[in-house]
Amino acid sequence: MRTRNTVTTSDTPGPLAGLRVLELAGIGPGPHAAVVLADLGADVVRVDRPAGRTPQFVDPSNSGAGLRGRRSITVDLRTEKGREFVLDMAERADVLIEGLRPGVAERLGVGPDDCIGRNPGLVYGRVTGWGQEGPLAQEVGHDINYIGLTGALYAMGRRGQTPPPPLNLVGDFGGGSMLLLVGVLAALFERQRSGRGQVVDAAMVDGTAMLSRMILALKGMGEWTDERQSNIVDGAAPFYDTYACSGGGFVAVGALEPQFYAALLQGLGIDPKSLGDQNDRAGWPAMRERFTELFASRTRDEWAAHFAGTDACVTPVLSFDEASLHPHLVARGTYIEVDGVVQAAPAPRFSRTPAGPPASSARSKSWTGADLLTGWS
Repeated sequence: MRTRNTVTTSDTPGPLAGLRVLELAGIGPGPHAAVVLADLGADVVRVDRPAGRTPQFVDPSNSGAGLRGRRSITVDLRTEKGREFVLDMAERADVLIEGLRPGVAERLGVGPDDCIGRNPGLVYGRVTGWGQEGPLAQEVGHDINYIGLTGALYAMGRRGQTPPPPLNLVGDFGGGSMLLLVGVLAALFERQRSGRGQVVDAAMVDGTAMLSRMILALKGMGEWTDERQSNIVDGAAPFYDTYACSGGGFVAVGALEPQFYAALLQGLGIDPKSLGDQNDRAGWPAMRERFTELFASRTRDEWAAHFAGTDACVTPVLSFDEASLHPHLVARGTYIEVDGVVQAAPAPRFSRTPAGPPASSARSKSWTGADLLTGWS
């Protein structure tokens, strides 16, 4: 019987060992960026809001296993004592991360001028949906709103249907967290030359546009249209799509290259001459009909076994529970358990300074301001 990897706390440093990060509690992309930094060895201290002042949206980043790898302390930034504590920590930090609405940190007295004034080498990372400036900067929104404005959401989904919400992966965590992390690490690299910190303004609209670079390039070449399910990787091509199988499962087919397409047809028992040229769009409806009928004749797992070891690019579509038990992901330790909860392991991997297993969320409890200031002295 396959089992997931289970980890406990570890002091393995990782490539960011020695980096001090101060996180002002928020939701979504800010906490995710802080987790990634902590996974890679940074010492991250999270400043939580007093009870009753946390966001109403239930964000797993703010409780339980979502707090992994960081220490935390509750601070009321509306008080002089709380504000001074954060400034004292910022004076000792390398990086500060905040995801508040533009202007809020400044009103609380912990904005970039306040913090960098105390610590000229501080990298002050900010992540918002719309950015720190622009006509919409003060408007509220969520992932679906930000990616909707960039064109990315419009491109997703089936023809004639409404675009589906893509799990907050595109705006919050791709365009938000990951671009924030790129900016923070780039600013730290530049600080080695100048000795000076700076503000990193990561906006989900900017990051989502950057993630759309390939699509924009295809549009510029005349190889992409705005009509959904009309392009090579948006579900129009029968050899790059998902199919329902007997028993309710699905397979993913990604046979783009001619040699992979040939392996797909061989595995399905189809004579290539019966379908015509792979890229002849006029033949795609008949090709899709054949694929749909054939994939529906067996279960997902039967097809997965049938295509295993071939170059057909056919794989099962797994649930998260199934994914955490897949032999390949188990062998790589892609999913682990922290505090009894299945989570993603630290990524990427490093040959010389590997990241250790993430620390338990229990590490975030019972810290005092004196403890933290002394530890960062």
